[in-house]
Amino acid sequence: MGSKASPQALRIKINQSWKSLWFGRAGFGKNLVEDIALRRKLIADFRNASISDVLINRNANQIEVNIHTARPGVLIGRGGTGSEKIKKLVEKSTGMKARVNIVEVKLPDIDAMYIAQSIASQIEKRIPFRRAVKQLLERAKDSGAKGVKIQVSGRLNGAEIARSEKFANGTVPLSTFDSVIDYAYVTALTTYGIIGIKVWVYKGRTADMNKDKKSFRK
Repeated sequence: MGSKASPQALRIKINQSWKSLWFGRAGFGKNLVEDIALRRKLIADFRNASISDVLINRNANQIEVNIHTARPGVLIGRGGTGSEKIKKLVEKSTGMKARVNIVEVKLPDIDAMYIAQSIASQIEKRIPFRRAVKQLLERAKDSGAKGVKIQVSGRLNGAEIARSEKFANGTVPLSTFDSVIDYAYVTALTTYGIIGIKVWVYKGRTADMNKDKKSFRK
């Protein structure tokens, strides 16, 4: 069952959090649809910025958008022009006053979205997918990932029949709810059609990570 459901949705309130951090009964559906559309637009419009996650918080008269990215300089732009552009985009999409925070991803090589986007980018540049996958698997292992699993699906290398290929390094315990697993799905657009890339990154168990934090504080 673990591999058939979203690893992040299964672990909400265990070691994962919501991407929309607000409460409200009135207009709940409208706000949620707005959040999803805004998140997709930001990731699509700023693909070269390697956006990992977009967390959205709302109150009565303001929306706060926290963008996690591996390349903050690309988003901020020269003299802050990029972040100002994002702010205007958010205000236009939601009709609310916006505050935009850009947060740097400290270890992009073990970030599932960054890995998936990197593979997609290389496939679109016609780099052999196996080379791209193996390179990123090695980098993730060297950066401290306990395990990584990658699945690439579609007309691989222009083959006439679509297929899926899986690659793994280490263990990825999808059935253990205590395991901290980052997951991402990205598509690459090629002349042969769409290639789907799924990435699972196992970072350790919640209990072990909490112990490490306590020992570090001492």
